[in-house]
Formats: sequence, C-alpha cells, structure tokens
Amino acid sequence: MSEDFLSKYDSRDFPPVAVTVDMVVFTLRGEELRVLLIRRGSEPFLGAWALPGGFVMPNENLDAAAARELEEETGITPLDAYLEQLGSYGEPGRDPRMRVVTVAYWAICPKLPDPKAGSDAASAELVPVSAVERGGLALAFDHRDILLDALERMRDKLEYPYIAARFCPPQFTISELRKVYEAVWDTSLDKGNFQRAVRENDAFLSLGSARKIASGPAGGRPASLWSVREPDRYGEAADLNWRPGVVPSDDDEHFNVLHFVSPDYPTRLEADSPLQSKAPPEVRKTKKLRRRGRKAPARRK
Repeated sequence: MSEDFLSKYDSRDFPPVAVTVDMVVFTLRGEELRVLLIRRGSEPFLGAWALPGGFVMPNENLDAAAARELEEETGITPLDAYLEQLGSYGEPGRDPRMRVVTVAYWAICPKLPDPKAGSDAASAELVPVSAVERGGLALAFDHRDILLDALERMRDKLEYPYIAARFCPPQFTISELRKVYEAVWDTSLDKGNFQRAVRENDAFLSLGSARKIASGPAGGRPASLWSVREPDRYGEAADLNWRPGVVPSDDDEHFNVLHFVSPDYPTRLEADSPLQSKAPPEVRKTKKLRRRGRKAPARRK
C-alpha cells in the first residue's frame, strides 16, 4: 500500500461504526441456572438490565476484549472459565447512539462470586435465566436475543461431557453432574439411566474407591468421585472418541449420543429416532430437543 494513498485517505468519508463485545456469563447457584446481568447506570436504557460488555479498544483484538471484559466484570480469567465466541449482531438501530456492531461471547464460570458493579453500572446480579427466557425480565438493546442464542448454544454444547463438567468442581459426583444437565436443560432426568450413561462413557474417569466424599445426613454409602477427560487428551481423535459410548440409538448401533428421556416421555416418539433421520439438520435438532423432554424453541425470524 502506497504512502500516497494513505495520505489522501480520509476515514470521515464513511459513516462511523463502533465495535463492542457483550458477555453472556452462566453459572449455577444451588440447582438453578443463572446469568450475570448489570443494571445500566447511564443512558441509553438508564436503569435497564443488560449484558455486561464494552467497546473494543484500538489496540486489542476481539478475544482480548472479551477476556478483559470477563475479568473486569467477574474477576475471573479465561483460564478459570469456558469462553467461546457466539456470533455478531449488527442490526441497524440496535443502539440509538450510533451504528454499533457487537460480537457476543458466552462463558461458563463455576462458583462465580457475588458480582460487583463496575464504574458504568448501577448494580450487578446473578439473575435466574428463567426470568429472561419466559419473558418476565426485559433487557436493553437486543440483549435478550443474544442471551437466548447463547442459552440454545450452551444447551447444545452440553452434549459434550467436558462442557457440562465446567459447571462442576474438578472432582464431582454423578449426582452433581446430573443436576447440571437438569438445570441447563430445564428438565428431570432418570437417575438410573444417567448413572449408567456416565459409567459407560469413556469421557468420564472414575477416581477409584479410595477417594470418597462424606455420606449425607440420611447415611448410606458415600458417593464416588469422578472427573472428566479434557478433549485435548484424546489428541487428533477427540471428535471421534467424545460422543460414542453414552446412550445407544434404537435404530443404529454405531451412533450414540448423550441424551436422556424422561420417565413419562411419550413412547410413540421412540420409533421416530432423530439419530438416523434423513431430515434437514434443523429438523433433527428439534427432534433431539423433544427427546430431552423440552419444547423446541420457536425459530426467530
């Protein structure tokens, strides 16, 4: 690129556009899925709930901006959380100040401490996801759409055990892991089926009979502790080795996927397995959601 071209180039010839990052930070409190929200302390949308985020600085890339925002809003670095880019949102008019394109990220932060509001927020809270998902809590900008997209992505990602285990301590019981799936998928899972699925899945590692936790107040045998193998330990075969060995399909013995059917689930759908369906991906995805006992989300236009 010639210096003559740069000397004549004027960025003011084009409408100004800003770039931000927005964070959807999930955690569990008890057995409830929650998301980090801030109450805006300035215009626009003064006093409204919103996702934490901010403008991308001139000297940083998108991932660096997301990591900075995560640490500023939670005190947690990406090394202590699961952080993934969700997508970009650039509908004209989404921000009344100017044309703003945002790149959204979602994160899993186990044992997230009580949040503290930053300099540009009036307060920060861990809000039940159900309050937003069911329409009881409005969010600023297009943040509700972003949150719902992140929620759907996370629910899909929970097919991978190492993602679900991010909600747990490094050593966990099968019961603790089951409560993660129940909270995120918003359903009830059969305890025996879930335990069998975990024990038969090579992704999970039993820590042996010598490592136990104390039994509960009702007494009984202490629960065994488990861990999960990170996907990089599988090397290049990670994608091939992760899903098999969980719950076999009734139609195809070579295709297994981590999904669970509630005890009261209609048996008529069992014959219509999504695992060998020739339907388009979005149809198969809807069937998978139905097999989990959840109503498929309406497709937003």
